[in-house]
Order: sequence, then structure tokens, then C-alpha cells
Amino acid sequence: MDLFRHSADRDRVGQPLAERMRPRELNEFVGQSHLLGPDRLLSVAPGGGLPSLILWGPPGTGKTTLASILARRAGARLVAMSAAQSGVKELRETVAEADRARSEARQKTVLFLDEIHRFNKAQQDSLLPHVEAGTITLIGATTENPSFEVNAALLSRCKVVRLEALDESAITQLLGRALGDEKRGLGTMKLRCAAETCALIAQQSSGDARRALSTLEIAAELATRSQSDEITASTVHEALQTKTLLYDKAGDEHYNLVSAFIKSMRGSDPDAAVYWLVRMLEAGEDPIFLMRRMVIFSSEDIGNADPRALTVAISALDSVRLIGLPEGTLPMTQAAIYLATAPKSNSVLTTYAAARRAVTEHGALPVPIHIRNAPTKLMKEFGYGSGYQYPHDFEGHPVAERYLPDKIGGEKFYAPSDAGYEQEITARLSLWRKQSSNNGQT
Repeated sequence: MDLFRHSADRDRVGQPLAERMRPRELNEFVGQSHLLGPDRLLSVAPGGGLPSLILWGPPGTGKTTLASILARRAGARLVAMSAAQSGVKELRETVAEADRARSEARQKTVLFLDEIHRFNKAQQDSLLPHVEAGTITLIGATTENPSFEVNAALLSRCKVVRLEALDESAITQLLGRALGDEKRGLGTMKLRCAAETCALIAQQSSGDARRALSTLEIAAELATRSQSDEITASTVHEALQTKTLLYDKAGDEHYNLVSAFIKSMRGSDPDAAVYWLVRMLEAGEDPIFLMRRMVIFSSEDIGNADPRALTVAISALDSVRLIGLPEGTLPMTQAAIYLATAPKSNSVLTTYAAARRAVTEHGALPVPIHIRNAPTKLMKEFGYGSGYQYPHDFEGHPVAERYLPDKIGGEKFYAPSDAGYEQEITARLSLWRKQSSNNGQT
């Protein structure tokens, strides 16, 4: 099945504008300058070799088009499959055809596997021997992070290529080309579209060429219906209706936005924190998931520098559960602002990590006998609890006592920062340790 033939007489009636305007040669391709051009990674010479590739990038950035162009330049036959609709049976048939083409016609085969991340481990493993033997050259396309979605063995046999979302100037260039092309585009409609209107479409497309061309096509149809020769901003807004934000709650973009949200709060930038929060909420993210992240953040990145942060986060979580959306966005925003502007300390995280290392390294060290519980006479006879000093019997409560196992008695796991309330904790601990030392603690 060859989905990418571009003969001059091909019937294009009913095809979407984005399909009609699909670039057929590298000189028509827009964007991805970091990959294309002289001495770039994908500068395949006509008839030259083509390695197996994983094309990773957002929708509408040219993965399918690039596969078609590269296969053609390499002089290979291109077979396209969708991992969402195909299985091992179809793959075996394709490999058999590729083997025949190689032995009978000495022709290479490029297998373009769209949405490769939808193949399970066994299906991905079935590709390995054929890629390794050179029966097929694999070009996989995915919007998901290959590190998580593609087997390590398959990744090691492919070059991962990262495609970036198209910038607004690239999108504007594509729109201008579509408006002027009389053979494949909208040129015969003789429509005008001001630069600022094209810029509006580009801005609203989120770097997706397909979305931009689809919006232009709808706007052109609306303009024609109203017997206008101009695509205006109001026409574009009508074509756009409600903008769908690029976001996959189970995919790479999900983790990118969550990371941006957390790092903005950690960097004490309330404006950025609220922006990323709203981005995720407007795209349909679960508000409880976001509140759980804020609860974790309040301990991991603030901790005792501001103990109220945890209370604020949990209160916001309870509020969202009580009132839901859309009103729940208010306590969520309040919490995000508070956490972003609170003093920061990761001492809770580092303290736990240090204590865990000691536990892992030394194992189950015995509890010092003087702080063991002694509920029975026999245990008291064995010395359990003997010599224990009850802190409330001492003024100010510091006691010359050792609570850690003897082997690690000198360890200090908690190192408070100099931020916020931990300044007071530092001063208090310093005073207590000094008093304990004066009382003879070793």
C-alpha cells in the first residue's frame, strides 16, 4: 500500500487542503532546519543510503511527509502502515513483499510505521530481525517519548530524530503558499488574507501545519459562502470555534507541562506557575492530580521553611473535592501562588534520603537499650529503659541523651536551610546541642 504517490493526474477531488499541499520534495518542506540541508542529519542524497529512523514530534510537524520524501530520495519503495490498525500478520506480509522486491528487483523497502508507540513489546520485537537483516528500513513516527514507548533493542537499531513544532513564520509561509497555489491549493478562489489574519491562524495552530491549513480551508469556505473575497479575523475565529490545546494526559506533553508547573513554583515564579496550571486545567487535566502534585511539592520543596504550605495545599485539595470545577480553580490558584512565593527548602527530601542511606548501609541496628520499652518485669531486669532521662523533667527540655544506635550515634541527617522558619529551627537546634554538650553528652 503506497499512500504517497503524487502523479500529476492524481484525483484530488475531496481531499483536504492539508493533504493536497503536502510537500513532495525537500525544497518544498518547511521547518526542521536543524535536520535538513547540507551536512545535516537527514540530507539524504538521491539514491543514497537511509538509516532506520524514529521520527518523534508533535502532530503536524511533517513526520509522514518527511518519510515519503526520504524514501523517494533513497530510491526505495515506501509501504505505510498504522500501528493502531495493523498487527503481526500485516507485518509478515509486508516483510515477505520486501524480501521479494529485494531479491527479484533489487529494490529497497522503507516501512513507514505511524504511531509506532501503539505496537506492544512483542510486536516491536517482531521488527528487530528484519531491520537488522536490512530487509526493511524502518521509519517509525510517534508523538510520544520513544524512551518510554519504544523497546530499547529497537531504539538501538534506529536513529531517533526530534521534530520541533513549527514556528509562526513557517506556518505563515505554508498559508501563503496554499492561498496562491492554483493547482493544489486555494489559488483559484482569489481570496485575500491580510498578514495579521494569517498570523492569527499561525498563532492558533500550536505549531501544527495540518491544523493551520484546515483552519484556512474552513475560513475560505465561510468567506465564499458570504460572497466575500477576503478572509477576515472574524471569519478565522468562526472557523476556529474553540481552540483545542495540545495535551495528552497520558503522554509526553503531559509530563512536559507538569514539569514546567513544578519548576516554576520551585523557581518562585507565581506568574509562570499559574500559567502552566491554567494550561493544564483548560486542556482537561484532572484537578485532583494537580492538587496531589502541589501537596507533594509543599513538603519536597518548602517543608519546614514554611510549615503552613502543607496546610494550604491540603486545604486547597479539600476545597476542590468539595466544590469541584469551575469554582475550584480559585483555591487551586491561591495555593499555586502561595507555594510559588513561599521560602524554599528541600531539607525534608535530603533528610529522608540521608536516613534511608544509613538504614540501607547498616541494616537493622539494635535500639539503644536505655530507650527501649520495658512493659514487663523481666524486660526491666534485662536493663530495658534503664537510665532513660525524661525530657519534661528538665528545664527547656534538652537532655544529654543519645537516641540513635551506637554505631551511627554521631550522624546528622537533618541540615535545615537558612530560609523562612528553618532559621528558627537552626537556632533552636544549635542552642539545644550546646546545652546538651555542656551537660556532658558525647
